[in-house]
Amino acid sequence: MSEYQHRARKRFGQNFLHDAGVIHRILRAIHAREGEHMLEIGPGQGALTEGLLNSGAQLDVIELDRDLVPILQNQFGHNPRFRLNQGDALKFDFQQLQAAPHSLRVVGNLPYNISTPLIFHLLDNAGLIRDMHFMLQKEVVERLAAEPGGGDWGRLSIMVQYHCRVEHLFNVGPGAFNPPPKVDSAIVRLVPHEVLPHPAKDHRLLERVVREAFNQRRKTLRNTLKALLPAQAIEVAEVDGSLRPEQLDLAAFVRLADQLAAQPSAPTQP
Repeated sequence: MSEYQHRARKRFGQNFLHDAGVIHRILRAIHAREGEHMLEIGPGQGALTEGLLNSGAQLDVIELDRDLVPILQNQFGHNPRFRLNQGDALKFDFQQLQAAPHSLRVVGNLPYNISTPLIFHLLDNAGLIRDMHFMLQKEVVERLAAEPGGGDWGRLSIMVQYHCRVEHLFNVGPGAFNPPPKVDSAIVRLVPHEVLPHPAKDHRLLERVVREAFNQRRKTLRNTLKALLPAQAIEVAEVDGSLRPEQLDLAAFVRLADQLAAQPSAPTQP
């Protein structure tokens, strides 16, 4: 199919992947197999779709752009293992895919403006998902895979790593896309934990603590969390209140959240 049949739209953040070498490398990393249930978000012009179907997997796709629907349907609709869902992935009910627990394998070349909310929407359905492979802006992948102590460590790193193991697989230059984006991209693999390594008593309170802590990331925890936790409660959680939030690991944030849950008037809404 000609890459000029459909012009990329800025409002959808479209950059169509066309580099055959990169496409092959991504498909090799995903390693879809016969009988697996794949979900591709934003298939675009089908650069990855054909390879996913050739694996023998069952493939659901979600595409927002109505103009791409007939192109995709014409190209892949004859295949009984292909099912197209037109709509917004941010509002999509993944339960309707009727996937078995921990079976759904999610793939997507995600626009920058929806990448973070979409990942959180998927994590709300983590019980259905076996793994996720995404093309994202390189800076977002660096934040997802960050470790404590650096400037990339923040709310996104902590909340995604609470739910998933994160692997920064490889980078992709702008030339692999049409039109070329102004930034580098990267492929990331997210694998939901079957057993959470640091389970919080209430993950909503963990979200609350992390958000409050990083709202003013240059201040000490004693200052950023004072509306939620008194200094003594921070000490009881075995956390040094004089540290800045980026110096704490996931386990420390979970201890703070559990301490908040133990407070007499613990808030329940994030």
